[in-house]
Amino acid sequence: MTLLLDRLVRPRSAGNRLLAVRSAYGSWLHFLVVFAVFGAVMALCGNPLAAACVGLAFVGLFVMVSNAKRAMLGEPLVFSDLALIGAVFQHPQFYMSALTGVQKAVLLTAVPVLPTLLWWVFLPDIRLHLAGGLIAAIASALLWRTLHSHRSPVTAPDAEVDLLRHGLLAMLLLHWRQWRATADPLPVPGLTASARPGEVAVIMQCESFADPCALFGDPSLELPGLALMRDIAWQHGDLLVHGFGAYTMRTEYGVLFGRSEEELGFRRFDPFLTALGEPSYALPARLGGAGWRSIFAHPHDMRFYNREQIMRAAGFAELVGEERFTPPAPDEGRYVTDAAMAEEILRLVNAAQDAALIYAVTIENHGPWQAGKGSPDLQESYLRLVRNSDAMLTALHEGLASSGRPATLVFFGDHRPSIPGICIPGGDRHTPYVIVRYDASGQVVRGKGRRCDLTPAGLHHTLLDLLSGRAA
Repeated sequence: MTLLLDRLVRPRSAGNRLLAVRSAYGSWLHFLVVFAVFGAVMALCGNPLAAACVGLAFVGLFVMVSNAKRAMLGEPLVFSDLALIGAVFQHPQFYMSALTGVQKAVLLTAVPVLPTLLWWVFLPDIRLHLAGGLIAAIASALLWRTLHSHRSPVTAPDAEVDLLRHGLLAMLLLHWRQWRATADPLPVPGLTASARPGEVAVIMQCESFADPCALFGDPSLELPGLALMRDIAWQHGDLLVHGFGAYTMRTEYGVLFGRSEEELGFRRFDPFLTALGEPSYALPARLGGAGWRSIFAHPHDMRFYNREQIMRAAGFAELVGEERFTPPAPDEGRYVTDAAMAEEILRLVNAAQDAALIYAVTIENHGPWQAGKGSPDLQESYLRLVRNSDAMLTALHEGLASSGRPATLVFFGDHRPSIPGICIPGGDRHTPYVIVRYDASGQVVRGKGRRCDLTPAGLHHTLLDLLSGRAA
């Protein structure tokens, strides 16, 4: 029955989907996980039937969550998602929006009902409890032995291919095993070229920012700030991000650390989980020897994605958290506004004594987008917020041009929005980026003004060359 449930996970094989055959290795891993769960529950309650039902529910939960995630973000559940379980309870608004009303009801009901049911079906037969413990121990030992004594059939981080071949639970285990076996890269040296006196660089990572013209196919939705920045840009183009609708940290890591998806391997699914082993690659670490003082600004809980530790290890001298920003008014939504972001970033620019690198992450345009409050539908709700981001871009441009110091402004979207029925997975994923440079008198340094599409890692290396003086 759990194998039949596993056949319901998407993507599904062509033809007779319910009879699709998983690999023998994947089926073996699936059975061992299910029996480990079955045995553990039986050891607790002593009831084999109840343990079997929990085993079924366990697989069903994974299938439901994976399918909900794929419908919203375009990819199935991956092993690194399990590291976010704690974050789900800390910040449920980021995750529960992916579930339907029925799925939310099932999860919320299961939390109090499951322990109550286990108590209700409890059987005081010590033999059954011991048998459950023995089953769990044997299944766990065989699982450990299988994973560590056989060569993995998975060599490349392709979640959908491996899910079809081996099944969901097996794919999660095999990818986790390969991730665990990945060693930290060798450190890289910092750069020593001196920054120009008083130089400032602002790198603005904008939440769910995409060009509405490309997103909705309507030229009349052109954003004036973005259009101006493209016109005066030192360089601009499409940022070829890995995720859709979420996974801010994939883009953020690429721009900050500069390691490509090919270099990351199985670490690509959530590179923040291993970023503490790669601090020398970060922009602040590499530019610190050249006289740059780096500041990281984000109006949210810095413990989210472990940014507090990661950014300090990466070489940021100062972290500016949510307490430093003007909180949103009751009619401005849940998150700190982009207008407040621009105000604080320009304050940091004006307060900087030496060369300063300011990396900022916005949050106002985080979904889900809601109709109402002046927005008749989801698309208009998104457009209202993305226009706020565009106004922030214009404010930063004007502020840096009048700052009286040489400056570089980098602006990009972290991923496209996932808007039900309007912007869904399956198409393009790119977002815009622009790099604008100013001299000390506030004049734009145009350079070649070329268009060049980049990955986040490619943008990192472009910035590294630019800020270290290696690029004209």
